[in-house]
Amino acid sequence: MSKHIHIHIHILGICGTFMGGIAAIARQAGYRVTGCDANVYPPMSTQLQAQGIELIEGYGTGQLELNPDVFVIGNVITRGNPLMEEIMNRNLAYVSGPQWLSDTLLRDRWVLGVAGTHGKTSTASMLAWILEHAGLNPGFLIGGVPQNFDISARITESPFFVIEADEYDTAFFDKRSKFVHYHPRTAILNNLEFDHADIFSDLTAIETQFHHLVRTVPGNGLIVANGREAALERVLQRGCWTPVELFGTPLPQAGEGLGERGWNIDGDNRVTLDGELQGILNWDLLGEHNRMNALAALAAARHVGVPTALGLAALLEFKNVKRRMEVRGVVNGITVYDDFAHHPTAIDTTVAGLRRKVGDARILAVLEPRSNTMKLGVMKEALPGSLKDADHVFCYSGNLGWDAKGALASLGDKGIVIDDLDVLIRAISAAAQPGDHILIMSNGGFGGIHDKLLRQIDKLGRHESDPDAA
Repeated sequence: MSKHIHIHIHILGICGTFMGGIAAIARQAGYRVTGCDANVYPPMSTQLQAQGIELIEGYGTGQLELNPDVFVIGNVITRGNPLMEEIMNRNLAYVSGPQWLSDTLLRDRWVLGVAGTHGKTSTASMLAWILEHAGLNPGFLIGGVPQNFDISARITESPFFVIEADEYDTAFFDKRSKFVHYHPRTAILNNLEFDHADIFSDLTAIETQFHHLVRTVPGNGLIVANGREAALERVLQRGCWTPVELFGTPLPQAGEGLGERGWNIDGDNRVTLDGELQGILNWDLLGEHNRMNALAALAAARHVGVPTALGLAALLEFKNVKRRMEVRGVVNGITVYDDFAHHPTAIDTTVAGLRRKVGDARILAVLEPRSNTMKLGVMKEALPGSLKDADHVFCYSGNLGWDAKGALASLGDKGIVIDDLDVLIRAISAAAQPGDHILIMSNGGFGGIHDKLLRQIDKLGRHESDPDAA
């Protein structure tokens, strides 16, 4: 795939998951790719360098001497960035990541876009894996690392391309959501809640963006939508020009035929479409949200020709994305999990899923509220309720702009707020007992807390088992 070898793109903000993914597939497609970022560090930096992509630290104007054919601009870049200012002053060609991707690599492909407030990464990973398992060899760009593939982005000769369709804005010069660029023929609308308080004023503003996406899906396409979501129903009522398949519609009450409509799954994991049994979902993933994700992926895969029985067989071998309830270690009978949950709804479903798995065992929830929405404190009222299934709650309040102690006050003695990471780790270790489950939730690295905590618990365990240790 080296037909583009003489076209050189230089990516500003290359180390983000999305722009790093674009860099990887551009390189695979034969482009010469270079890039820069303020944060050139592993794992993204090593992944990119391994693919022959030259990385530059910072945004110095000397990079103009690379003389690329086009500068591709990530959405972390703002006005005032020295390199960006000089690109504009010299009237050089620049384009956003989503626009470049759409114009160059997605134009002739059957794009399957996965949109929604939650579950985009998991659902896109399931969908890509179902297509792979069926022999369709899809390309994909996913905001995490699906463990069935061990890479987050690839381009192939296949017409099918699965992309996480994000509602976050495109670039400083294009305030539309990223997903309006992708023109999916198959679109999943997984759920819709208020998020991204830094760019959206309210839920209606996000619904408008989702309707912009609906407007881009062709009449011979398919929209797969969550039938439980009033917000998505409102989006589709604004106008829809594409067939819609609903999933997770309410199961019928006595005398009602509602549950015959669309995709459903019952308590025994029997999957039905319009009331007809399609097969059984056999897997060990936790949580109702993942069952909904599976229905969406099965429906989208069926649209490109994968029979549902084959999709169910693929999900039997599905490994979830890294950082989705990933066990990081077990020490002294204490299990430490890592999860990406960073929105009260995601926190609620994650804790509830773990509660179903561990029964009466104690759950110690550890939270770092660091997403833009969380930092602004917009969600703080919903936090205590989302942590109701945990026995103890530890919240790291370092660099927070709002009063976490006040927000979690209704948890009483169950909630502990600490602004020093080392003190936090010592407090969790001291509270933990054999048989406990420690659930760490953050959408960042959280200062390497997982390994530090495992080491501290190990140290305490050895200390207690050695009567001579002082």
